[in-house]
Amino acid sequence: MTPEDRIHALGIWQGPIDIAPITGGITNRNYLVSDAVARCVVRLGTDIPIHHISRQNELAASYAAHAAGISPAVIHHSPGVLVLEYIEARALSPEGLRAPDTLARVLPLVRTCHRDIARHFRGPAMIFWVFHVVRDYAASLKETGSAYLPLLPELIGRAETLEQAAGPFEIAFGHNDLLAANFLDDGKRLWLIDWDYAGFNTPLFDLGGLASNNEFSEADEHAMLEAYFDRPLTSDLRRRYGAMKCASLLRETLWSMISEIHSTIVFDYSAYTAENLARFERAYQAFEQDR
Repeated sequence: MTPEDRIHALGIWQGPIDIAPITGGITNRNYLVSDAVARCVVRLGTDIPIHHISRQNELAASYAAHAAGISPAVIHHSPGVLVLEYIEARALSPEGLRAPDTLARVLPLVRTCHRDIARHFRGPAMIFWVFHVVRDYAASLKETGSAYLPLLPELIGRAETLEQAAGPFEIAFGHNDLLAANFLDDGKRLWLIDWDYAGFNTPLFDLGGLASNNEFSEADEHAMLEAYFDRPLTSDLRRRYGAMKCASLLRETLWSMISEIHSTIVFDYSAYTAENLARFERAYQAFEQDR
């Protein structure tokens, strides 16, 4: 059955429908669907155990994020299908997100995610522990005889160093994939979408991912941390944050290495691996210099 046939067969539409692919997704296939009444976003994707993605967890997080007022409503769900309210908005770009006035709007949204979603979340909840994810990815790469096998011992050794340096850990409910495209601006407010990797984590992982995914300068990072925590940046916090930022880049690198082997979505994962590995190396060198 084609994706279009699956969407037609949902039985939730009012009259004929128009289906248009939404480009950009690299773990789901997304479609904008219009019927006689409304427009919706349809996300097609099953569990991806290799990436620790559970669609039941994504669904629960989507409900909770909507209840917290930061994400679109769930319209329908069935195995492998999630239908969401369509928001007329534009996705942020890394350049746009870095603008001081935009970042001043992004950080309260991230803080709401961390502080409020857990109050609305129902059922079993996942923990997204980046150091476990990295170790599990490395084990999977070994099992498949990845071409990156020679790099793994040093990368895992660095992950252990980072885990020791990043504590003690505050725990909150994290989005764990803060790409610019997951923030939508409808002209009045921002929304946060795509809860594939949602789960309890340290807030520093989201902040590190926000900075690394969007290429923040050191000054941007300093301002972000002081604004988020509402206090002057200490050397201890800077050190722990630097470790989690490195960990977020290492996880993204290994995620891409795994995707080179397992993903069926057309995307240049090899180039993405090289890009993230280079960014990790730069961040790790800066982390070591901050000792």
